[in-house]
Amino acid sequence: MTDTQRLGRHRQAPPQKIRPAEGHHRARLAATVITVGVMAVIVVSFGLYIAGRATQTRSASQSSRLPTASGSLIGLYTHESPASYVGMTTFTAITGVKPNIVVYYSGWLEPFQAGFATTVDREGAVLLVQMNPTDASVAAVASGRYDKYLETYADAVRSYRHPVILSFGHEMNGNWYTWGYKHTSPAVFVAAWRHIVNVFRAQKVRNVTWLWTINTIHKQNGVPSPGPWWPGSSYVNWIGIDGYYTKPSSVFASVFGPTIVYVRTLTHDPILITETSATPAADQPTKIANLFAGIRLYGLLGFVWFDSVDKVDWRLSTPAAIAAFRHYAETYRSDAS
Repeated sequence: MTDTQRLGRHRQAPPQKIRPAEGHHRARLAATVITVGVMAVIVVSFGLYIAGRATQTRSASQSSRLPTASGSLIGLYTHESPASYVGMTTFTAITGVKPNIVVYYSGWLEPFQAGFATTVDREGAVLLVQMNPTDASVAAVASGRYDKYLETYADAVRSYRHPVILSFGHEMNGNWYTWGYKHTSPAVFVAAWRHIVNVFRAQKVRNVTWLWTINTIHKQNGVPSPGPWWPGSSYVNWIGIDGYYTKPSSVFASVFGPTIVYVRTLTHDPILITETSATPAADQPTKIANLFAGIRLYGLLGFVWFDSVDKVDWRLSTPAAIAAFRHYAETYRSDAS
């Protein structure tokens, strides 16, 4: 069996594999084996995370104003962004949780949304922009054909003067975008990524944290390990991972664990869960508790809650889910401070 497909704002993503139910005695044995395996993954991942903290000074010059402590970030995406901030204020009014990361998705040739960015900063949050080459050739980006656009965008970001987390071509190891797997070669994607970073550097933009955003690995469902798309440590500051709870059986270790362990073979840069949520059918209150616990256990920066509707309603759906989010956010931020 596989999980229900995640139908997000931009695409239909691949399902997540779950284990079939077994008999009573088999279930007890399987539970023991799974627990030992999960703990091994956690120990390896956390050990690699701790070992890599010393290497993060390279990123500090570009993200000095950003929180880098484990469990310091709670981000939010709502479909109103960047046209309006109302989704953010509504979420805060309902949950009591004010996001310190705010996300919007930017199509190719769209200008930097300076007005929205100013609102984000005024509200005490940091802007995260998922810049995507919609209706554009990634090879053309790499060759410099869009340099005028990139230079203008870079100038606007520099003029903003506050920190911006910027990603290009998110979820490229999935096959649902034109810039992704089976549509654009990894080599071309890497060339475009490096070219964009170099353009920003040439424009002397120093307030950007470069976020490399991948989808969780699902090899059986056509989402491979992201290694071929890795631009290299000198071109990336943070890692973003997108993944969702779509079944009652989904847990942090199975949804994100294998991808985190793989990422640690590439880099020790900080990791942010850049899209996540849980369907109502997955038991949102339980998954919310599991999400906060997983962030702490794996030593990640935090997460971005995808609070939107597109075929599937990913928003907090019940008073119990809202209460859980409020409760665990309070504990989480208390622990991080």
